[in-house]
Amino acid sequence: MRKTTALIFGHNKYAQEIVTNLQDSYTKIKVYTMDENDLGEGAYELESFDLSDEWQLIEKDVDINSSIAFCVLEDTSKNIFLTISLRAAFKELSIIAVSSNNESANKLKMAGANKVIPLVETTSDIIANMLEKPISNKVLHSILYEESALKIAQIRISNESKFKDEKLKSIDWTRYNGIIVLSVMHENMKSEFIYSSKAKRHIIKEGDVLVIVGYERDIQEFEKLIRSERYVNWSNWSW
Repeated sequence: MRKTTALIFGHNKYAQEIVTNLQDSYTKIKVYTMDENDLGEGAYELESFDLSDEWQLIEKDVDINSSIAFCVLEDTSKNIFLTISLRAAFKELSIIAVSSNNESANKLKMAGANKVIPLVETTSDIIANMLEKPISNKVLHSILYEESALKIAQIRISNESKFKDEKLKSIDWTRYNGIIVLSVMHENMKSEFIYSSKAKRHIIKEGDVLVIVGYERDIQEFEKLIRSERYVNWSNWSW
C-alpha cells in the first residue's frame, strides 16, 4: 500500500528538513513534539505527545496502514523507547529512526525500526544541499524511504590522493561509476554543494572531505582509485 501520511515525532532541525522534503509527496504530515511550549510555533501545525501516550488515539486521525513514522528525538534513550512503543502498538507501521552512532543504530533496529539513518556531523548540511537539486532529491528519497543499499560516505583526501591540488571543476566525475559526489567539506567543517560556483573554484587540499553517495562496492572502488579513505570524526560520537 502506498504511504500517504507521514508521522514525525520530534520538533527539531531534522524534522524540519523531513517536512520540507515530504510536503509534495504525502497528502498529510503530522509533527509531534514533547515540549508543549513549541505548540503554535513554526510553519506547520504541531501536536503534543509524551512517551506514555495511548498510541491507539492516533488511529482516530490517520490510517496507520498508509502511514510512515519518523522517530527523530535527539535524546537517544527516548528515541529508542519511542520506537519500542510504536512498534508494540502498531505491528505493521513503517518506522524510520535516526541514530547518533553505531551502538544506538543497532538498538533502534532491535527496538523495531525498519530503517535507521545515522546522523554524523554533516548530515543536516548534506540533506539541505540535496534538497536543492532534483537529482539529489531522488537519491535522498531512495536512501530514506525505500529498501535501498545506497550509502552516504565521507572520503577524506589524503596526501597521496590523485585529487590533491586539483580544481574541483577540472575533475571528470563521470569516470567514477556508481558514485554521486554531493559536496566538499573543508577543514573548518563548512560544506558546499559540489556544483556551486564557489565550490567549482576550490582547489582540493589534504584534509578536505568529499561527501558521496553510492553502493558499498562502488564506494570501496572509489577509495582505491583516488587513494583516499572514509572518514569519521569520532569526537562527535558518544559511547
